[in-house]
Amino acid sequence: MNQKTLDIKPTLTKKQREALKILLDHNNGITELVFGGGAGGGKSYLGCVWIIINCLQYNDTRWLIGRSKLTNLKITTLKTFFEVAKSLGLKETTHYKYNAVNNIIKFKNGSEIILKDLATNPSDSDFDSLGSLEIAGAFIDECNQVSEKAKNVVMSRIRHKLDEYGLIPKLYMSCNPSKGWVYNEYYKKLKDGDIEPYKAFIQALVTDNKHISKHYITNLEKLDDISKHRLLLGEWEYSEVTALFDYDKLIEMFDEDDYKPKPIYDVIDNVYLTIDVARFGSDKTCVIVWDDKRIIDILDYTRTSLATQLSYIKKLIEKYNIKASNIAVDSDGVGGGIADFLPNCINIVNNSRPINNENFQNLKTQLYFKLAEVVNKGEIKIFNVKDEVKTKLIQELQILKREKIDIDGKICMTTKDQVKQMIGRSPDTSDSMAFRMFFEMKDTAFTYSFGVAG
Repeated sequence: MNQKTLDIKPTLTKKQREALKILLDHNNGITELVFGGGAGGGKSYLGCVWIIINCLQYNDTRWLIGRSKLTNLKITTLKTFFEVAKSLGLKETTHYKYNAVNNIIKFKNGSEIILKDLATNPSDSDFDSLGSLEIAGAFIDECNQVSEKAKNVVMSRIRHKLDEYGLIPKLYMSCNPSKGWVYNEYYKKLKDGDIEPYKAFIQALVTDNKHISKHYITNLEKLDDISKHRLLLGEWEYSEVTALFDYDKLIEMFDEDDYKPKPIYDVIDNVYLTIDVARFGSDKTCVIVWDDKRIIDILDYTRTSLATQLSYIKKLIEKYNIKASNIAVDSDGVGGGIADFLPNCINIVNNSRPINNENFQNLKTQLYFKLAEVVNKGEIKIFNVKDEVKTKLIQELQILKREKIDIDGKICMTTKDQVKQMIGRSPDTSDSMAFRMFFEMKDTAFTYSFGVAG
């Protein structure tokens, strides 16, 4: 089969035509396109149209459709694929075959589509499951639900028969508004006018789709206020309502002036050390030195033995003359191995009861809410950090929001696993930063002793 055997005439909106033109143009230098920003804009439809056109046009090529969970892909994106194929005049078994066991769609001309689960798996954090896979292009549906690392790995696999057909790597991603790497790397960069030339973002709303049922829009109008702003109006700033941290205040934390602490502190009461210890060698240990509410040093230790970390930490304690009772250590898991050798330090048990038994899900949630309060008042300053650290810390904090606000009960926030899924790494720096808030509540803490181990 080749492209001439079928008359492919997809019914597209103006926004879809604009996006498809970018995807089919291999001379424009654009390798990454994010399309969406609202429900009902025809995101998955477009992705399926593009993949089908490629499979028919380029014989014996291999393409990928991925989503966070393969089960979701099969009941949503794959269903759309079948509908699109039918609308384009394609018939299963005649033009293509779907193997539900191998999760592969095979076309008569030898081209194929691989359906792939792109969720972050702790046992395969580097996505080795993609192995030596070579593809000619990829469609990641609901890309905001996968990690940036997953997206990068998929992008690195796009090299199959590109030179043979004169193609350049093309990655099409669909999404609804969300915070995380998609917001930072595409929406915000386009909004600020500094998006890279190889990236493109096209906002498509339900109101752009003339083919959508009027009942679909009516149902979106009945959603709660936040969901309506996000899915109907396509507002990327929707989560500011529930966000813990004010974005502008996060930016203001970083002082442009150099900070020069005294070599040896005369008053040691206001100097603190907070430590988030790496678990099982997969994350990084983050150590923060505080002069009152000013961060004057941030150090990371990756894949370093506890003995070596302890040696570095003791040197910092000596350098800044920090007393033991001003040191807070994450004592969950391997963190206890550090805390054991720092007598009289504060052991932070993240999932323990909040101080004074306040209405938070756990101690960690309480500390983060207190941190947000202090940051939003402009009381925290950070000095002499690299741009990379600044970017990562802002990313870790801006993604946090209050969860389950419509359910009575304990105050909850975005979980660590959710954050890791969205940003592709552990939020170690922000965790260490939150531990400082224990000392803001220490009088109450020692009175009630909730959440304090050892």
